[in-house]
Amino acid sequence: MNPYVRDRITRKLETLNDERLYQVLDYVEFLESKYAEKPAPVANVFQRFTDGVEDTLRAGGLAVGTVSEAMGFLNKAVGVLNNVAQTTKTVATDVVSAAKTAADQIGAPPPGGAPTGSTPANPPSAAAQAAPDGAPPAPPTAPPSAPGSNPT
Repeated sequence: MNPYVRDRITRKLETLNDERLYQVLDYVEFLESKYAEKPAPVANVFQRFTDGVEDTLRAGGLAVGTVSEAMGFLNKAVGVLNNVAQTTKTVATDVVSAAKTAADQIGAPPPGGAPTGSTPANPPSAAAQAAPDGAPPAPPTAPPSAPGSNPT
């Protein structure tokens, strides 16, 4: 949008009362529905809600001043809710970051397995490792005797 045209329109709109501004809004929405060259930006859930409430109040035949006052209160509430949502998102991001940092500092094992470089607590004996599948392990053998000693 051309910023000069937008500023000029804004200056002209500031001279109108709320009733005329709603007429301008209706006309702009009509023009948008007929001639828009690109889709309007998607409003967040809070903005869509307030727009719906405003349209409902206007369709109900309430006075323009009443609608404007109600929308002022509603917009303040939406501002608070937006701040709460942003703060919640920031806190969640901080918690995830702190958890990742803590996991890195304590050397947490990689997901799904034992840490690399670890050894089993009870390694199998050499005889059990050498036995073929299904065969019983070989009996333990006596340690070799020292040279010069008598085995009996």
